[in-house]
Amino acid sequence: MKNYLVRDIALPYAVPSGEAIDRAKALLRRGGATVADARIYRRSVDARKKKDIKFVYSVLCTAKGDPARLAGIAAEEKSAVAAPEFGSGQMNGRPLICGFGPAGMFAALTLAENGYAPVVCERGPDPARRLEKIRRFFATGELDPEGNVQFGAGGAGMFSDGKLMTRINDPYCRLVLEKLCELGAPEDILVNARPHVGTDLLCGVVERAAERIRELGGSVHYDTRVTGLRCDSSGAVTAAHTSAGDIPCGAFVLAAGHSARDVYTALLRVGYPLTPRPISAGFRIEHLRRDIDRALYGDAAGDALLGPAEYNLSARVDGMGVYTFCMCPGGEVIAAASDPDGVVTNGASRYARDGVNSNSAVLVSIPSHDPMELQISLERAAFAAGGGGHAAPVQTVGDFLSGSGAAGPGRVKPSYTRGATRIYDLASLLPGRYSAAIAQGIRAFGKKIEGFDSPHAVLTGVETRTTAPYRLERGGEMCVAGHDNFYPCGEGAGWAGGITSAAVDGVRVARAIMKRYKRN
Repeated sequence: MKNYLVRDIALPYAVPSGEAIDRAKALLRRGGATVADARIYRRSVDARKKKDIKFVYSVLCTAKGDPARLAGIAAEEKSAVAAPEFGSGQMNGRPLICGFGPAGMFAALTLAENGYAPVVCERGPDPARRLEKIRRFFATGELDPEGNVQFGAGGAGMFSDGKLMTRINDPYCRLVLEKLCELGAPEDILVNARPHVGTDLLCGVVERAAERIRELGGSVHYDTRVTGLRCDSSGAVTAAHTSAGDIPCGAFVLAAGHSARDVYTALLRVGYPLTPRPISAGFRIEHLRRDIDRALYGDAAGDALLGPAEYNLSARVDGMGVYTFCMCPGGEVIAAASDPDGVVTNGASRYARDGVNSNSAVLVSIPSHDPMELQISLERAAFAAGGGGHAAPVQTVGDFLSGSGAAGPGRVKPSYTRGATRIYDLASLLPGRYSAAIAQGIRAFGKKIEGFDSPHAVLTGVETRTTAPYRLERGGEMCVAGHDNFYPCGEGAGWAGGITSAAVDGVRVARAIMKRYKRN
């Protein structure tokens, strides 16, 4: 018996998924195979024809037959993830992981489940206390620089809808999704082509991950900031200086996230190999969810089988790429600042995605020799534009595109979670050619989705934290050159972009450590 994947079975969305399984079995039997089992492996929505919306299925079948005869019907699906390898090197201490976002969490889980008893240091609070601090910030503007949308258990990804879609084609993606389900994420993330968990469910997932690490002999320390490293004469990290004292380590994993500016500053000062990266900057755009659903699904809008509509748009404007990012159906624009004098936006939604508005970032890439300083300057400008107190500057799309007026929002009300907003000329917040590119991009997107460029849509500024401003370069065995047990990891180190790819990088780094060292 072998596993075969039968792809591209398209059915009207209201037809039960069992029909896709039956069709896959029938196709294999026509090829002379005996089918023992079959299940839905992936499902996506094809809404190109609004009057004939379909679900497109991939079905995984366990079958016996002639591979040559089945080659034109199905692809043989082999187990893509090899068993971990274990080295014989002596680790002079436990592995220490800085950061408990997706990369750090999955590095720690992988090490713990294989007997390496990692130590995790997370600068921010545990999930419950982090939620309290964030809610207080939304209500009062009182920001805790160590416990906010960027810092704390679960990392920035915990407050961005829990979107798990990724463009990387990596066998570890499935492993990550399965592990999330073990920790309490909904089972449908294993099937949906655009999986998401939802901020409301992610908190429990992160809590269970920490419990699992502790059960297996590891430790997780919240409110513990890594402030520096101690290295021996060869450059190997022997201990981390932390706010709770020095912690010895045999391997050091830096998974600090893309907003740990103090970490970047310290690495630059010491001379670590950091490469500047272009930042993406722009605004959050909001429409009524029912309008986006109608534009994409027509008369089927609102059908529970389809759920809220999603989009992913891009355009080339004067040689620049303008694109939407982190689309949150039925979500909110959240106050995502981590600095007391900056305004940052992001998008988030609950698992149900049942909010009034749908939103996404509309971004353009801006190159800079000092990308972190550019981020800071944009966020401070937005803070001033909002009038202080982490109020956000807003503008209707109609006013933004016309370059005139200061009319308040109409049909679409800003959902910005801090509550306070101020009408402002958003085009003045970005360098001129980049604001113009975003305006042209919005017009182009209006030709793809009816109403995207509606004058009633609302823009909220600014979004700047989509990517890390630097990449910490690594060489052989995934380590920093000259520091053979220092492992840069995940999105903050510039090696991932999103929850799933960061988690995958965490698994890969953990396996690199395991391949080199034996268990203590």
